[in-house]
Amino acid sequence: MGKIPLTMMVNGREESLMVAPNARLLDVLRELGLTGVKEGCGEGECGACTVLLNGKAVDSCLLFALQAQGSEVVTIEGLSMDGALHPIQQAFIEAGAVQCGFCTPGFIMSTYALLQAHPCPTREEIIAFLEGNLCRCTGYHGIVEAVDLAAKRMAHEEGKSCPPAR
Repeated sequence: MGKIPLTMMVNGREESLMVAPNARLLDVLRELGLTGVKEGCGEGECGACTVLLNGKAVDSCLLFALQAQGSEVVTIEGLSMDGALHPIQQAFIEAGAVQCGFCTPGFIMSTYALLQAHPCPTREEIIAFLEGNLCRCTGYHGIVEAVDLAAKRMAHEEGKSCPPAR
């Protein structure tokens, strides 16, 4: 099968490469050295491969890489700025939401998408939004707490405040 040119922005950097027509976005990102994108189930059920595609959280295992043509892709590696952790990453550490770490990048990317859409989500909104992400270590309590903590910190940075999550 011949390869097809693909150009996309990945973590703020233009990437132009040749890919097989059936190459998944997950595999292309990992070939670019972005190993924070994980393959858990390969069926879009676990969320370990979640990335942002034009600002929307997507399962990269379900997309052909060519579907990202001309798009902006952000992975966990693209969240930190100048070596500093993103507030969401810091909140996950502080809330004990990181156990083995395999699912963590997917949860963080989903959290980022959630907080862009709903800066002050309720506990129920957090739980509902993260339904597509699975963790086998934490029991989810720390993850929900981390999302709530990140929401409050990010709102505070913008001069706003979030009500306590119910």
